Amino acid sequence: MKGITSIGHVAINVADLAKSLDFYIGTLGFAEMMRIDHDNGTPWLVYLRVTDDQFIEIFPGAETERASESWHANGFGHLCLMVDDLDAVVAELKGKGVTMLIEPKSGADGNSQAWLLDPDGNKIELMQMHANSQQLQAIARLRQHGI
Repeated sequence: MKGITSIGHVAINVADLAKSLDFYIGTLGFAEMMRIDHDNGTPWLVYLRVTDDQFIEIFPGAETERASESWHANGFGHLCLMVDDLDAVVAELKGKGVTMLIEPKSGADGNSQAWLLDPDGNKIELMQMHANSQQLQAIARLRQHGI
């Protein structure tokens, strides 16, 4: 739809705010931008900066300790983070003690991908876009039609 320009944020419910912030800030390197508290002073949400107009919202107080392990559960499926050099990012994460759920591989779309879990079991895909990927081919076709 014309007028929609990007995805603004992804919201993730977490069981342990400190543990999740340690992962998203300490391990993945996102910066905390701001917090909004409930009237009683407890955290309602924490904003993390991905880019100047893309964010991750972390909401403490999840009803369960872990996200569904099913790849086909209803709701949030996964968060995809774009990377410039998948092998370098995976090596850095492993150096920080992160265990990969799925090691780097070629995806069906022609891109490279690897997968990991956050402390609550939410799936995170790391994707390195390649020039011959199906996404870039599709974008080229759409642009040829003025879309």
